Amino acid sequence: MTYSHEVEQMCVLKQGCYHGPSPIPQEGKWVESKQIGDISGLSNSVGWCAPQQGACKLTLNVKGGIIEEALVETIGCTGMTHSAAMAGEILPGKTILEALNTDLLCDAINVAMREIFLQFAFGRTQTSFSEGGLPIGASLEDLGKGLRSQIGTIFGSKAKGARYLETTEGYILDMAVDANDEIIGYKFLRMGPMLEAIKKGTDPKEAYDKNIGTYGRYDDAARYIDPRHE
Repeated sequence: MTYSHEVEQMCVLKQGCYHGPSPIPQEGKWVESKQIGDISGLSNSVGWCAPQQGACKLTLNVKGGIIEEALVETIGCTGMTHSAAMAGEILPGKTILEALNTDLLCDAINVAMREIFLQFAFGRTQTSFSEGGLPIGASLEDLGKGLRSQIGTIFGSKAKGARYLETTEGYILDMAVDANDEIIGYKFLRMGPMLEAIKKGTDPKEAYDKNIGTYGRYDDAARYIDPRHE
C-alpha cells in the first residue's frame, strides 16, 4: 500500500466501535449484507437505451447472490428482442455483480440490470418481507394466461382521437362508439389462450371464437369501428 507524504506524517488514531452495515429486509429476514452471497430476493426493473427507442423490463430471482431465474421483456425495438434472447441465456447462473458488469447486448437491458442491482443492494425487492422468498419460476406469473407480456398499445391524435390497438385483455378487434362518438368499450381477442388451444389441436376458428371478449358498454354502441383502418 502506498501512502502520500501527508498521510505518512499523520499519527495513528484508533477507530471507534464498528457499526457494520445497516440491515436490509430480505425474504423475511434482516440481513447485514457484506458480500454478494448475502443478497437474495425477487425484483423487477425497467431500463432504456440512450436514444430511448425501446425499453426492457427485467425480472430476476436471486438466491444467495446467484441469479436463478431471469425474465426479459422488451418493447419498441426489433433488435432488442434478439438481445433479450441472448440475455436470457447469459444471466442465469451469474452473480448479480457479474451480471452488472456483463455486456447484455443492449443498452436497455444493461440499464435494467443496473437499476435492479440497486434494488437488491438496498433491500427494495418484492420479497423483502416474504419468508423464504418465491420459488424459481415465479416471474412467469407476471405474464398471465398464455405466457405473453402485458402490453398496452394505444394511438391517439388531436385530429382523430384515440385508437386502442392492444390492452391487457388482448388484441383489440373493434371499438364501441356511442352517438356522441365517444369510446364506450371494445372487443378483444385473447391471443395467448387462442394460440395455446390451436397448439393442442383445437380448430383455429373454434379457438378464435372462444377467446373473444368485450369490455365496457360494448353492446350499447351506436356503431363499431376497426381501430386499425377507420
